[in-house]
Amino acid sequence: MTKVLEPARPPSQARDAAHPLVRMRGVGKSYGPVRALEAVDFELAPDEVVGLVGHNGAGKSTLMNILAGVVQRTDGDFLLADSPVVRWSAADAHRRGIRCVFQELSLCANLSPAENTRIVHRNLRGLGWRKRAGALITASLDAIFPGHGIDPHQVVASLSIAERQMVEIARAYTQTGEPIRCVILDEPTSALGHAATEQLLAHIRRSASNGIASILITHRLNEIIAICDRAVVMVDGKIVATRPTQGLSRSALVELTGHIEAPRDRQTKKRVAAGQPLVDHRTGLTQDKPVLASAGEIVGFAGLDGHGQRERLRDVYRSMKRGHTPVAYVAGDRGTEGVFGLWSIADNLTVRSLKTLRRGGLISDEASRALASTWAKKLQVKAPSIDTPILSLSGGNQQKVLFARALASDADVVFLDDPMRGVDVGTKQEVYRMIRSEAEKGRCFVWYTTELEELTNCDRIYVFREGRAVVELEGEAIETGRILEASFGGGNG
Repeated sequence: MTKVLEPARPPSQARDAAHPLVRMRGVGKSYGPVRALEAVDFELAPDEVVGLVGHNGAGKSTLMNILAGVVQRTDGDFLLADSPVVRWSAADAHRRGIRCVFQELSLCANLSPAENTRIVHRNLRGLGWRKRAGALITASLDAIFPGHGIDPHQVVASLSIAERQMVEIARAYTQTGEPIRCVILDEPTSALGHAATEQLLAHIRRSASNGIASILITHRLNEIIAICDRAVVMVDGKIVATRPTQGLSRSALVELTGHIEAPRDRQTKKRVAAGQPLVDHRTGLTQDKPVLASAGEIVGFAGLDGHGQRERLRDVYRSMKRGHTPVAYVAGDRGTEGVFGLWSIADNLTVRSLKTLRRGGLISDEASRALASTWAKKLQVKAPSIDTPILSLSGGNQQKVLFARALASDADVVFLDDPMRGVDVGTKQEVYRMIRSEAEKGRCFVWYTTELEELTNCDRIYVFREGRAVVELEGEAIETGRILEASFGGGNG
């Protein structure tokens, strides 16, 4: 988990409990026989930052989608600034000052940031609206992410996932009419690098001091403790605990979600010396180390975001895909590169294993379902059945299916492209154990992550700077201080 710079917490103030900004009583949501929310009571003060915590599928996003007007509640009462809410849509929420940054980005990829801003601000019209919209989104980007370098008139599809995340966040803070009252942020830092994450967290705290409430949904629990006033824990569609973050430890917060945080095992294996490495990728660039990885190794890519880690990972994957070693790839950007949206869980999970599922030249339905059932159970995918459409799952459960797809395949080398985005802490621990177990069986993993603490699961890491792998760390040398030092130009290979 990325260590964040803790923004200064303002002096605690007595909040007006009699007049909260948001008050929900007995709010529930059903999808046919499936109960997603069960009689939830939730309140938010006008200047409060609340962290919403829970495992994937706990109901966090459903509750916030109701507040944002995207989903209609099945039952319960909802008041905004003491006014009962009867009819409520996303447009109504926007007009009343409720904004939402969704976990699955909602930008139109074929439009520019300025044009995407125009979509939510209908009063940007007439001659010169593009220029005004561009200035509006740029001002917001500058306020939140100084030095972002994003062109407001560049097509969104050409931006990196981190840049798209920045635009989505900045758009939520743009204002042309009704003042902003509350911003809901669902896994907002999942695609951001270390510096951008710190910038955003500081902005959330500043906004609270200016009267803008925030609800932060994140599995990066250090962020909750750093900037939130309260942590609200959800389990299986219910709120099970509410705690002030003052004095709350990360391990205590993990336990409230129903998980016990396992102590991190810093024991590492000896590197495999015999035989040729499974991965041997060289660019020929000056001061660029060759990327080597042997059977049984977990090799990580580290460094400041945007310094070539993801590009190198993809280059290595593409070059190996043309060879004879079976490989698999787990995408972090599941929306555009991971899931097949019209398919079921079973179809998404088994698509990488079709060759091994052939029986007499045809794909065996029995073997496919057995494979899907086994791995969906191993990864604890929360769904009614393996025939459930994948887009009906939470983002974290979709990511579990992508993990299962790779691990169920015959791949000798598995490439992980920042794959823990939106995955809860319990699942992360289980995936870490599974990766280690698979490595001990001889599989090789090449892992890019923006979460520094995840790198301690690796046997070796390459720290990238300016598009090159400049430093190699191994074993006990893999720790946050050395990684950051190497990222900024210190250390040596």
